[in-house]
Amino acid sequence: MSDTPWLTIVGLGEDGAQGLSAASLAALQEAEVVMGPPRHLSLLPDLGAEQLPWPVPFADGIPQLLALRGRRVVVLASGDPFWFGAGSVLARHLDPGEWRALPGVSCFALAAARMGWPLEKTLCIGLHAAPLARLRPHLAPGLRAVVLLRDGAAVADLGAYLADTGFGASRVTVCEALGGPREALTHSRADTLEGQSFAAPVCVALEVSGEGAVLPLASGRSDSWFANDGQITRRPVRALTLSALAPRPGEHLWDIGGGSGSIALEWLMAHPSLTATSFEAREDRAARIRENAATLGLDRLSVLTGRAPEVLEGQPLPQAVFIGGGLSPELLGKLEATLPAGTRLVANAVTLESEALLAQSRARLGGDLLRIELAEAEALGSRQGWAPGRPIVQWSVTL
Repeated sequence: MSDTPWLTIVGLGEDGAQGLSAASLAALQEAEVVMGPPRHLSLLPDLGAEQLPWPVPFADGIPQLLALRGRRVVVLASGDPFWFGAGSVLARHLDPGEWRALPGVSCFALAAARMGWPLEKTLCIGLHAAPLARLRPHLAPGLRAVVLLRDGAAVADLGAYLADTGFGASRVTVCEALGGPREALTHSRADTLEGQSFAAPVCVALEVSGEGAVLPLASGRSDSWFANDGQITRRPVRALTLSALAPRPGEHLWDIGGGSGSIALEWLMAHPSLTATSFEAREDRAARIRENAATLGLDRLSVLTGRAPEVLEGQPLPQAVFIGGGLSPELLGKLEATLPAGTRLVANAVTLESEALLAQSRARLGGDLLRIELAEAEALGSRQGWAPGRPIVQWSVTL
């Protein structure tokens, strides 16, 4: 590991060299090669160094950069390279001693400064390389957010998305080229952005308002959030199941017998670091799970079509497992032999045969059995009465 990094990642703003720190200017003056997007290179004066435009797609530039090892190299990135920027991607390909970073002012900070918003209370989200639906779990009246977008055309797309979800009345401030001589702020409503023209780099300061549906924060969301064909873990049972699964930051879930994907999707809503794989035997249901994930902006879900236990073969091991369908002695035996100690397992059963299997498993492995009996009020002649649902037995155990 070298004591002197050969690579310096410099965060550059729209004001070019004028906004750089003394350390960043020194790195540029000492560089043999400066590599960055053509727009960034155009913001700098002639430095005497070789200039290499970063190619598109971004990944194509990684081998070119690594081939420069042993030379003094500066890579230019927008603002703060480690906040929805290129910095973390570059760092994955380098040893710690090979590089250093000199961040600039992020567009999040600039937008908050223009709006007078406390940055620590403002949602900061990068959608320049991600679907707009990632906003969906956050949309609620009163939310303030700064949203990075890929280009000027995406501003109208954002307005249309907000209108489609019932938040077209939201106030938006479109921020173009923040911090530079081309800076422009345009104030508008989300549902009036169509037809307006904006130039990159662009972000939007968003103040959400409207009558759209708000996704609750607690587990046990309404069944209506999940398109289904009747194969769904119902809201109250889902809340109890998520409680038993007990998601913790950074964990991965196996959702076996995904149905509508409601369990895996609620798992993902618990924390942005969570991931999940849903296994579903039927392709039509697997496609519906993918659609539900896309609607809710939860692209941290993988969906595999196939029957358990065969479909589980070779998959990264989870910290928690839910069995919502396909419960069998073979599946439980496979899980018992495969899963590492400490894995949490939750299984729901509705048939007498499945109940018996869970009781036998509990006798052998321990854990808790919970019988869930629910009833809903329904019309009974001119009055109301209780209509009981099928009882569900839930087994939860830490292996």
